[in-house]
Amino acid sequence: MKKILFLYFIFQQCVFANSGETLPKPPIFSKYYSAISMDGIGKCDACGCSASGGSMGFASMLNTNFVGIRYMNQKYKSTDGLYSNSPWYNENFNSIQVWARIPVTKKIQVSTLIPFHFNSRETATGNQEISGIGDLTILGMYQLYQTHKDSTFFAHTLQVGLGIKVPTGKYDDANSGAVNPSFQLGTGSWDYLFATEYTIRRKKFGLNSMLNYVFKTENSKAYQFGNQFNYSETLYYLYEKNALSFAPQIGIAGEVYGSNYQHGQKLAKTSGDVFFGKVGFEIGRNKLSAGVNAMLPINQNLAGNRVESKYRLSFNVNYSL
Repeated sequence: MKKILFLYFIFQQCVFANSGETLPKPPIFSKYYSAISMDGIGKCDACGCSASGGSMGFASMLNTNFVGIRYMNQKYKSTDGLYSNSPWYNENFNSIQVWARIPVTKKIQVSTLIPFHFNSRETATGNQEISGIGDLTILGMYQLYQTHKDSTFFAHTLQVGLGIKVPTGKYDDANSGAVNPSFQLGTGSWDYLFATEYTIRRKKFGLNSMLNYVFKTENSKAYQFGNQFNYSETLYYLYEKNALSFAPQIGIAGEVYGSNYQHGQKLAKTSGDVFFGKVGFEIGRNKLSAGVNAMLPINQNLAGNRVESKYRLSFNVNYSL
């Protein structure tokens, strides 16, 4: 057990250590890795195209492997902050996501997420709307450790993974100068993910921990969204009787965004962080299940306090594989 906790701790430290209509060629990863440091964490690709999964994760508490549909709604308010009485404008980000977690071998699973976004926001000159396919995410997870179910007082599962986000969503350079530059369908860049997921269970109670870090690269318009760190801790209770399963959940989640860059220059007031409380449940019968999750901000500092998260809500329906 000490070895597993040590590996988990080391992985967390490693985690802590962007358009045209045709896909740009993927850059060489090592070119960007050397530029990553602790300075990039805690300084906002905050909303919009960043919210394909983020702190809401890529997994289900009921289904180890599944295919399904998830709807996500996020509400924000933004202001230019030029004056003390500058108006605040509503922003709504909606996404319908086809998601899946598919077994490849006994220890390897592949998660995929294909979003369709339809977003709207108020502006000083009227309402603005965009819709279309977002960026495709593919994440491979490897089961590093799992206890035998009846061998210990607690059951542990640790997975680590690597992934890629493909720029299938359109990036509009005209929106990059807005208070919230994330009013986009995609980042326009090839981005890379590192993830870890740890679950500890005792009988019907479980605690799921998720960390993922997204390395973002410069897109063909010389714009680069800041790197993004997501985390969550979810306590759940699993009730099972006959073909019925029910799992109420409560927990915390957070997102930390690095500064955006344009033509290699850091953009002021584009970094930030947000910390959520969350509650939800999943219910299933046989191979079908459904879930609801709500997240409310507890503390936040987005884009120099010019962007304010109001809530995040999701619904999903899954079919177990």
